[in-house]
Amino acid sequence: MTRFIDVPQLASLVRAVGAGRFMTELAAAIKADYLRWNDFDKTPRLAAHSARGVIELMPVADRSRYTFKYVNGHPSNTALGLPTVMAFGALADVDTGYPRLLSELTLMTALRTAATSAMVAQHLARPAARRMALIGNGAQSEFQAIAFHTLLGIEEVSLYDIDPAATAKLRRNLAHTVPALAVSCAASTAQAVRGADIVTTVTADKAYATILTPDMIEPGMHINAVGGDCPGKTELHADILRAARVVVEYEPQSRIEGEIQQMPADFPVVELWRVLEGSVAGRESAQQVTVFDSVGFALEDYSALCYLDQLAQAHGIGTMLALVPPAGDPKNLFGATLADPDRNPDQNPDPARHAAARASAEFADITADASPSW
Repeated sequence: MTRFIDVPQLASLVRAVGAGRFMTELAAAIKADYLRWNDFDKTPRLAAHSARGVIELMPVADRSRYTFKYVNGHPSNTALGLPTVMAFGALADVDTGYPRLLSELTLMTALRTAATSAMVAQHLARPAARRMALIGNGAQSEFQAIAFHTLLGIEEVSLYDIDPAATAKLRRNLAHTVPALAVSCAASTAQAVRGADIVTTVTADKAYATILTPDMIEPGMHINAVGGDCPGKTELHADILRAARVVVEYEPQSRIEGEIQQMPADFPVVELWRVLEGSVAGRESAQQVTVFDSVGFALEDYSALCYLDQLAQAHGIGTMLALVPPAGDPKNLFGATLADPDRNPDQNPDPARHAAARASAEFADITADASPSW
């Protein structure tokens, strides 16, 4: 049987653990997996682009586990009352191909993106960073604010969005969730970023945009550029990149989708795993401007699904599904699923009658040798 986790079940789990603790533990899992970089079979995500958005598949695997995520990006969905981003994914055993976990990943993507952003900022931002500007106040914004407050000790955040209702929503949610965080609202991007140690851009429009321009950048800033994540979608003026130290998740993917799609193929960047293992410096001086050109990489979803699988088992969260045929004669799919049980009850036992016992036995067998990857 396969464990299935829907949105209400994941939300219940996050509330039980606490969003701050959840993202802190998730950030540690993501970092641990980046430190195993060479253990993974990696590829840029597969994308199907349309005039209104993109649908992508994001696979990755190590020797024991395989994961994938289905995710879309459709900025105009908000006019239809639909999320801009929707996602689900699966975790499977490499040796058998057996699907261990099927889960919603819309909420989980927001959590893992924010956890990754904050974990990276621990290595790229100045140690005394306490003030952040948050440009783009949509669905991802609360998660970013909570993660940076929890993992980096950010004390002040200045908000700006072209939609005042989005900013009001974010301020209201943060006041209730993180009362210790001082929140202010700016009248422009330039006003919001003035004096900030960290600038997070998380806008949604699928366009070559210049949310940040060179005149807004101050020495020592760390820029967490999240919104530019597919071809034809950017947030930073190219001159900001030219003057900064740029860190990416997976260079072959970032060259296609990230801020660096604006730059020549030989534009120098540093892959994140090298910074985390200490072979390459992240920030080289207090005055240096650093950019995390974040597009979201499948390894982060691997970490998220493995973390979720372990946590869901510990908390008893999820529904067991007969996603694949029951155990029995593997050469008799027809008999196990479509044959008349009254004609041959021994060949086709009633799935409902034996589901509970089979679920327990099969899941115990599949997970017996499993161990966390972090």
